[in-house]
Amino acid sequence: MIDIRNLSFGYSRKKPLYKNLDLIFEPGNIYGLLGPNGAGKSTLLKTIIGLLFPTGGTISVNGYSPRKRLPSFLETIYFIPEEVYVPSLSVNRYIDLFSKFYSAFNRNQFFDYLQRLDVTTEKKLNALSFGQQKKFIIAFALACNTKILLLDEPTNGLDIPSKKRFRKLIASVLNEDRTILISTHQVRDLDNLIDHVIIIDNGELLLNASLSAISEKLCFKMIDDETFYSTILYEEESLKGKAVVMENIYREDSKINLEHLFNAVTEKSEEVKEIFNR
Repeated sequence: MIDIRNLSFGYSRKKPLYKNLDLIFEPGNIYGLLGPNGAGKSTLLKTIIGLLFPTGGTISVNGYSPRKRLPSFLETIYFIPEEVYVPSLSVNRYIDLFSKFYSAFNRNQFFDYLQRLDVTTEKKLNALSFGQQKKFIIAFALACNTKILLLDEPTNGLDIPSKKRFRKLIASVLNEDRTILISTHQVRDLDNLIDHVIIIDNGELLLNASLSAISEKLCFKMIDDETFYSTILYEEESLKGKAVVMENIYREDSKINLEHLFNAVTEKSEEVKEIFNR
């Protein structure tokens, strides 16, 4: 479990990025951390892994303090940054060097994940395309079987078929002991994958809710241009009419559109907070 209490962080004292942020990430969930570029998503992940230190508050990760960077802590958590680096090594040499840091690493799983992601293994790693390198690191991270997996913009550099394989693989490796946190501004890439949404902007927590809570509070539907609703939070014209996000007053069942949700929350943050606080 990741327990963040009263977190404050800033690259300068005059302009804090976060102030008094509270978040809890429970095992058995895939969290989507959404926000525009520069919102502080990568910074939050780096404070969780212990690469950056908060200026206030506390972070506890499965009972460990990340800033101490203890080996017993590091083998339970894996962080994939947006820009990955792979050395000029063969796949087997990479395994020999780096798998020893993760006691739960499973070689058979690793090669299975490579196959499922369609990664070529004959070349040296630095000769692979960026997308292939990224999928290689994803496969390795999953095979380490860490309790916590942090992914920063993992679909950047992946083509459409690879994004589909990525979503399918991530969904298949979730278990009741594992916490997966995916940070992205490409909201559509997390459709049908996450079960909890966290939206931040300008260092402020705008939404922290499960998909079931979102379905209960908000309704996503198509309406005619002539239809009037006073509770519309976001609207977007389409060929089929007008797609809207609105308060779910009549408890209608609807399919969540993450991109429309993101736009509604960032454009009408106070109204959305009021709805969720009722």
